[in-house]
Parts: sequence; C-alpha cells; structure tokens
Amino acid sequence: MAKTISIEEGSGNIFADIGLPNTEERLAKADLVIRIAAAIHSRRLTQARAARMLKIDQPKVSRLLRGQLSGFSTERLMHFLTLLGRDVEIVVKRAPRSRRQGRLRVVAAV
Repeated sequence: MAKTISIEEGSGNIFADIGLPNTEERLAKADLVIRIAAAIHSRRLTQARAARMLKIDQPKVSRLLRGQLSGFSTERLMHFLTLLGRDVEIVVKRAPRSRRQGRLRVVAAV
C-alpha cells in the first residue's frame, strides 16, 4: 500500500510557512547574510580575515554563515556589508493600494 504525501506550495517566506513571528525581518536578515557570504566568497576571505574586517571574532563569523542570526540586528548586518565593500541603500516607498501594510525586503543589484 503506497503512502500518500501531500505537497503544499510555499509562500516564498519559509519563516511564515513554519509559523514563526517577525517573518519579514527574519527573511530580510537571511537575505543580508546571503549577500555577506557572497561578498566573503568573492573576496576569497577566510573566516579569520573576514572576522578582522567585520571587527568580530571568527566563531561569530562561523555562526553567521551557518544562519545562526540571533545577536545580529538588521542594522549590524547592513554595516557588515559596508565593511565588505558593498553599498547599502534603504528605499522607502508607498505600498500599493492592494496591500494594507508595507513590507520589508532585500533587493540586491546584480
């Protein structure tokens, strides 16, 4: 007898899909860490060298790159990006009429 497995399409935000609070902020932080990891990789930095650039210790870089984001604010992650030679722009605009509330998201230039 075959077991039936149901599949449900995600919303695009894993944190919302699993019912965690502050889903947009969590997703934005995760997106920022992806950009930090890419910057570290593109500069061929070791975790130790990245730690010196970010002014944190190497174990914190390791935790950050493994997605353990507690203790890292969105503002701090954006600062890390600037230390890694990336510009960070914050754009505030009116939400479309189709949505009651605005949203928080990270958009990266190619």
